Amino acid sequence: MDRRQRFVDLHREGCFLLPNAWDVGSARVLESAGFPAVATTSAGIAFSLGRPDHDFFAEHGPHGRLDRDTMIRRVREIAAEVAVPVSADLEEGFGEAPETVAATVTMALAAGAAGGNIEDFTGERARPLHDAALAADRIRAARAAVDAAGEPFVLVGRTDALLVGGTVGDCVQRANAYLAAGAHCAFVPGASDAATIGTLVRELDGPLNVVMGLTGNALSLDDLRELGVRRVTVGGSIARAMYRHLQRAAQELAERGTFTYAEDQLSQSDLNDLFREQDR
Repeated sequence: MDRRQRFVDLHREGCFLLPNAWDVGSARVLESAGFPAVATTSAGIAFSLGRPDHDFFAEHGPHGRLDRDTMIRRVREIAAEVAVPVSADLEEGFGEAPETVAATVTMALAAGAAGGNIEDFTGERARPLHDAALAADRIRAARAAVDAAGEPFVLVGRTDALLVGGTVGDCVQRANAYLAAGAHCAFVPGASDAATIGTLVRELDGPLNVVMGLTGNALSLDDLRELGVRRVTVGGSIARAMYRHLQRAAQELAERGTFTYAEDQLSQSDLNDLFREQDR
C-alpha cells in the first residue's frame, strides 16, 4: 500500500523518469541507480524469453506471443524483489472485451503492481486501433477494477495513434477520452519532438507520459520537464541495447574468435555486491 501511494504521489506534480526493466536483475540495477520507481517493458520481457513483442501478429495469428499469465508472473517476480513501486506494461489488456481488460488489471494488482497501462493497439493492420468508443469502455472497465480493489494504482491510457499513421489531433481526442473514462495519465508513444509534445501537454486534460530512447532522441529530461511532461519512460530501449551488445559479442566470437567484447563489462564482484546489498 505504501509503495502504491508513493507511485500515485509521483504523478501529482513535476516530472520524473520511469525506466523499464524486464527481469529482477535489470530492475535491481535500475533501483540501485536511485530511481523512485520502475516500469516493466513487455518487449524486454518477451525478448528475454525468446519470444516476439506484441506487434502486427494477427495476420498470421498470435503464435509465439507471450500469454497473460506469463507476463503477469514476471511482473510479480519483479515487484517482489524491489522496494520501489513497479508499473506494469499490460499491452492491450490481453483481449478485446472490457471484461478481459478489467481481469488483467485485477491480476496486475494482485501481482503487486502500483500502476499499469492499457493501449488501444489491436495488432491487426486492417484495424490497428480499437474503435474509439470501445477503447474508452476498456479504460472505464479497467478503472472500475482499480476502484473495486480499493488500493492506490495509476491507470494509464495509451494511444498508439501516432505509431499507425494517425494525427496529433487523433491522439488528443483519444487520450482525453481515456482520461475522461478514468485513466490517471495519458501515454502517447511516437511523440518525440518538442512541438508535438508541447501540443499534447496543452491539449490533454491530464498528465502526459512520453517514451524516449527509441531513436536516441535529442530531447533531455530537463527539456521534457520544461515542456510540461509528467513522466518519461524508455520502453524496451535498454533491453534492445543490451541485446545489441550480446549480438556483437556473439558475432565477434563466431567470426573472429576474439574477446574484445569483454573489455566493457561489470565485474563479477561488482554484480555480486550490487545484488547482495539489495537482498531482501
